[in-house]
Amino acid sequence: MTTYSTPGMLLALSAGFAGLLAPVAEVAPTTRAAASSSVRTGDLAWQSCARPGGPQQQECARLTVPLDHRDPDGRQISLAVSRLVSDRPESRRGTLVVIPGGPGGSGVQRLAQRGAALQREVKGAYDLVALDPRGAGGSTGAGCGLTEDDRRFHHLARAWPGPDGSIDANVARARRVADACARDGGPVLRSMSTANEVRDIESFREALGVAKLSAWGTSYGAYVAAVYAQHHPHRIDRWVLDSNGDPDPRRVGRGWLANLGRGVEDRFPDFAAWAAHPDRGALRVAERPEQVRPTFLALAGALDAAPRDTAAGDVQLTGNLLRLHLQLALSGPEAEFAELARVIRAVQEDRVPELPAELTAVWGQEEAAAMIATVCNDVEFPGRVEDYRRAVAADRAARPLTAGQPENIVACAFWRERPVDAPTRITDRGPSRVLMVQNLRDPATPYAGALRMRRALGERARMVSVDAGGHGAYLTTGNSCADRTVTAFLTTGVRPSTDVRCPREP
Repeated sequence: MTTYSTPGMLLALSAGFAGLLAPVAEVAPTTRAAASSSVRTGDLAWQSCARPGGPQQQECARLTVPLDHRDPDGRQISLAVSRLVSDRPESRRGTLVVIPGGPGGSGVQRLAQRGAALQREVKGAYDLVALDPRGAGGSTGAGCGLTEDDRRFHHLARAWPGPDGSIDANVARARRVADACARDGGPVLRSMSTANEVRDIESFREALGVAKLSAWGTSYGAYVAAVYAQHHPHRIDRWVLDSNGDPDPRRVGRGWLANLGRGVEDRFPDFAAWAAHPDRGALRVAERPEQVRPTFLALAGALDAAPRDTAAGDVQLTGNLLRLHLQLALSGPEAEFAELARVIRAVQEDRVPELPAELTAVWGQEEAAAMIATVCNDVEFPGRVEDYRRAVAADRAARPLTAGQPENIVACAFWRERPVDAPTRITDRGPSRVLMVQNLRDPATPYAGALRMRRALGERARMVSVDAGGHGAYLTTGNSCADRTVTAFLTTGVRPSTDVRCPREP
């Protein structure tokens, strides 16, 4: 779900299946908590857990929460939680929860990676806290007993059709994964969902003994934060949603995946300009930007027909693996374009390419299960294979850079359990304490989807649109206008009176 976080095992909605979807929960500002909590203030026993390269003051603890919040006295599970206490107590004004992407991202790791920079930026205004969602990181998890091949990143996180457009292998894998999770996942796996992550965050707030939280949620974490704000409007202080997906409750995760094709198209011109620039030297892919797309597509097509051996040994470079490499490179800063260009040039020059580690990674059992289960437990997916075949064929024709992958079938199509909670409808009812920040050319959570989140929130939110590419905006792109606007909101509470457009910066 590499440190960048995108919605992972997601699927597009076929138009004919809207009637199969679960009902939508519309939550008014007066909504009560989902269930009474058994968490007590003071239950957290903090201990030092500094990580290499992370802040030395980072502390960790265990939080016990109900497996089922509707049964607070039933089975309990354990969540890994972490904090970074303000280094300027005299300036401290509250507690800010850092919500990671994913699904399946680790909040403890995210705090280790970004906590020090955030602490400096807000000048000690907050104690920073985070948790590993159930199933992720150090929290109670579950596995599906998946084979190593089914846990490879390019099979698990993105389902690519065959070179001829066939999805037969994807159908077989999706059914196999769903069957394995039904057989081996158990109640913990069935409890992994956005709704329960929101409940767990609320339990964490209670255990911390604070009346309100501020938040910085990124990617899938922005959606979690939006759902929390909808269910607990009187518990939010200053709320930052960074890199937003379309909140349409009929689609949720599968809608995010469908948007990937548009996101890649939004960002690709940045790569084309970079790869054709005369300063690229040996990494120059083409002489002019308009030549980069046909060059890339021709190379991917050639690799579809004849995959190349790589330095990874047991992994060949196929056309789909090159397309996945493109998606990952576009999600990062332009510095990551060089790695993709290096692979392209190696193939062009008939050399053995070296692939980045994330392309050949095999996910752990619990890591894989957390990503799959959260998406599949959130919303019911359509199950007719023929509709996926038609959608994939149309996508391959319309957007060859993604070659049908955003519309492809995944395990959720064969998921045995129906969602327990109806997806939340994000509305404009609640405190106006939300600030969105969004790159214009984000390939993972495209700008078009963020605009839908903005419309859903109405006057509750303001939006900072950043003329930048890549996934993640605040303290990520280096855009001083965006960083300054978000920091001012977090430290002073001053929110722009209207939406803001931040210009491109060198």
